Amino acid sequence: MTINVSELLAKVPTGLLIGDSWVEASDGGTFDVENPATGETIATLASATSEDALAALDAACAVQAEWARMPARERSNILRRGFELVAERAEEFATLMTLEMGKPLAEARGEVTYGNEFLRWFSEEAVRLYGRYGTTPEGNLRMLTALKPVGPCLLITPWNFPLAMATRKVAPAIAAGCVMVLKPARLTPLTSQYFAQTMLDAGLPAGVLNVVSGASASAISNPIMEDDRLRKVSFTGSTPVGQQLLKKAADKVLRTSMELGGNAPFIVFEDADLDLAIEGAMGAKMRNIGEACTAANRFLVHESVADEFGRRFAARLEEQVLGNGLDEGVTVGPLVEEKARDSVASLVDAAVAEGATVLTGGKAGTGAGYFYEPTVLTGVSTDAAILNEEIFGPVAPIVTFQTEEEALRLANSTEYGLASYVFTQDTSRIFRVSDGLEFGLVGVNSGVISNAAAPFGGVKQSGMGREGGLEGIEEYTSVQYIGIRDPYAG
Repeated sequence: MTINVSELLAKVPTGLLIGDSWVEASDGGTFDVENPATGETIATLASATSEDALAALDAACAVQAEWARMPARERSNILRRGFELVAERAEEFATLMTLEMGKPLAEARGEVTYGNEFLRWFSEEAVRLYGRYGTTPEGNLRMLTALKPVGPCLLITPWNFPLAMATRKVAPAIAAGCVMVLKPARLTPLTSQYFAQTMLDAGLPAGVLNVVSGASASAISNPIMEDDRLRKVSFTGSTPVGQQLLKKAADKVLRTSMELGGNAPFIVFEDADLDLAIEGAMGAKMRNIGEACTAANRFLVHESVADEFGRRFAARLEEQVLGNGLDEGVTVGPLVEEKARDSVASLVDAAVAEGATVLTGGKAGTGAGYFYEPTVLTGVSTDAAILNEEIFGPVAPIVTFQTEEEALRLANSTEYGLASYVFTQDTSRIFRVSDGLEFGLVGVNSGVISNAAAPFGGVKQSGMGREGGLEGIEEYTSVQYIGIRDPYAG
């Protein structure tokens, strides 16, 4: 299916969704969105002010009570219709993501499928918010518990998965009966704008979902988080920004869900199936051009197989085609902006200066756009910055180890604890290593494990709370206990 880009962009709302209308910013301000493959401006959107942010919260709070009373089946049906509409518009969503974020069209299609599953999953969970009933041990009270919507939410999404990060937050909020203000990332707001319109088309009542895109994140988040009516903030992004939001949330004792940075180890033991490990490495490293908090950041490979693994992985990366993600055959698109490309280049250059060897890649692309070649490094110093910072690009540094204990020590030597990957054919080792890893996610003989039915989240400075799975909807609820005097009590 061929999408006319001009016609598609004309469908995307460029205003702020406040209540039932897409409106201009109160001061008339705008900001541009560019295509990272070309550096060209593709859209100009209204840039929300603090006044606009509070107007969006006003619109949400005005319908919270009514929305919370809506039968769960009706909320479920809205999510299901949203799922069906996103599926119908899948090629449009994929094209939008490639235009504003850069990922190849095939990967963008994969994100549509993945992100849309949150709408389907939570349409099914909406009708399963069960409380419980029992008696106190003393027999004097009947206990009832109810799960109630937590209330108005601020949802802040990142630029790297423009659809999936929106659906992963919006869907459980809708299912639980919460209203919300969504603030998309400045670099990639178009997908969220079109998604919000799609949910309105699916029958979502006005005011339940409000969208305020803008050039200044703080101008939007600060006034909302200082408002006494807000009950929850959900953020996906960097750990430093998450830390600042947590400090602000503490002032109002807000419920928080934080999905923050990662520094994922990819551990290859001596008994690993190397064919499987290479496939896993391609998924864990090259998914989303490496611009993912779950991306394999440190390749810890047993010394007996490190040379073969590095050689074969480099050969696979040399097969990749760098270019505009809309072009046929392209498998590696640009990084999201110039600053991102320069950061990756700086990490690689520093590692090489400290003695690392480049097996393949190691250079920025030429011409327009923010490209960087898929890269494999060996001989990387264990204290190199590239092993201690999120790379967020298509670069794989390899470090060797000798023992299982050393592998675990290297894997856990980070303040982050989101994703990790283990490749071994030893069942006992799978459980030992999983127990020893200080990470919220462990992929065993698989480089891609995210799924709407599974809880996603980290430990340590990678955040708190879980998205997706049975746990995802609970993040948008509060527990109310009702104690009723037992009629048979003395």
